[in-house]
Amino acid sequence: MSKLPTVVYRDLGLMRYKEAWDFQESVLAEGVSIKTENRRNPEKDQISPVNHLFFVEHPHVYTLGKSGDKTHVLLSEEEMDSRGIDYFHINRGGDITYHGPGQIVGYPIIDLEQFRTDINWYLRNLEEACILTLADHGLQGGRIEGLTGVWLGMGAENPRKIMAIGVRCSRWITMHGFAFNVNTDLGYFGNIIPCGIDDKGVTSLQNELGKPLDIELVKMQMRGHLATLMGYDEVTLPSV
Repeated sequence: MSKLPTVVYRDLGLMRYKEAWDFQESVLAEGVSIKTENRRNPEKDQISPVNHLFFVEHPHVYTLGKSGDKTHVLLSEEEMDSRGIDYFHINRGGDITYHGPGQIVGYPIIDLEQFRTDINWYLRNLEEACILTLADHGLQGGRIEGLTGVWLGMGAENPRKIMAIGVRCSRWITMHGFAFNVNTDLGYFGNIIPCGIDDKGVTSLQNELGKPLDIELVKMQMRGHLATLMGYDEVTLPSV
C-alpha cells in the first residue's frame, strides 16, 4: 500500500498581504531549489519538497492578477490609500479580487509531481472542497462553465460567487490559491468588478445563512475535504 503525500498545515492568522506574499515566495523558492538540485544531480539521494497549506485572513486589500485589467478597479490608488485599503498587482492568474477579515484565504504550496501533474485537476479539487463545505451548511454550490471558482444560484438570473481562485505554478509547485467568503464584508466588492465579471454577484456564507459563521469550523471542514479529495495526510503546526 503506497504512502500518501504529507501536507503541513498552518494558520497564519491575520497578516498583511505583502508579508504573506513574500512568505509564499520564500517557501516556493525553497521547493524549486530542491527540485532543481535533484535534476542537476540525479545520482544523489533525492528528497521531495515539503508540501504546505496556509490559511490566513488579510486586512483589506485588492489584488490584480498578472493579466488583469486595471480598469476593473473602480477606485484610484489615492482613494484606496485614504480608506486604508492595500493594493497589489501580483503574479497569479485571474483578474481583480478583494481579501479582507472574515474571509478564508488558502495558499496551498504543493508539489503536484507528488500528486498529479494536472492544473485542471488541482483547480477542480479546490472548487470541490468548497462545494462540499457549502453542502455541510445546507447550501448547493456549483460551477459555471468557462469560469473558475464556486457559485450559488447557478441557474438564476444573477449567480453569486462565493469562492475565487487564482494560482501560479513553477516547476509544478503551486502558490497563491483561493478566497472563500465566510463572514466577509461584501461592500468592498462594490469598488471593483470582481474577477472582471460585471453581470454576476458576490456572496458569503453569512449573507446566505443570515448569521455569522464560526470561521474555525469552516476552516476545519475545508481542510478535511481538501485532504480527502487530493489524497494526503495533514500535519498541523501551531498557529502563528
